[in-house]
Amino acid sequence: MKISSKARYAVTAMIDLAIHSGVGPLTIAGISQKQNISLSYLEQIFTELRHAGLVKGTRGPGGGYRLARPAADVTIAQVIDALGDSHPQLGRGADGYEPNVKWAGLSRHLYSFLDGITLSQCVEDEAGREFFTASDNEDSDSTNTNNQVAAA
Repeated sequence: MKISSKARYAVTAMIDLAIHSGVGPLTIAGISQKQNISLSYLEQIFTELRHAGLVKGTRGPGGGYRLARPAADVTIAQVIDALGDSHPQLGRGADGYEPNVKWAGLSRHLYSFLDGITLSQCVEDEAGREFFTASDNEDSDSTNTNNQVAAA
């Protein structure tokens, strides 16, 4: 299971929505600034999350996004699924051997693990809350590259 930067940012944004669910909708611009994620990249992510039924948008003054379902009903795996990033990529070598097939079982176990973790568990767990709400400075270079590719 390959978890892309896009999926990690989606999970981070969803946990941000879960943390602030009692406050009202959050704007994409606010999440973008707080999480140090490109606004256009985050807009793409939220389009996919909205199509998957994980978030709802409200227009107008005081508008923004909120979770479409309770945080206890949304798993990390569902967020990753919404972006189409959940399935391992298998390939065959010239001799017909599938080098990644051994990793497929591990990917299934990882997916199962992530499907057992809800947004509310991440919010309730202080260490998880700090981890998911901290900005990810290590990926800032790859994010910029991804944003340039996505914009092309």
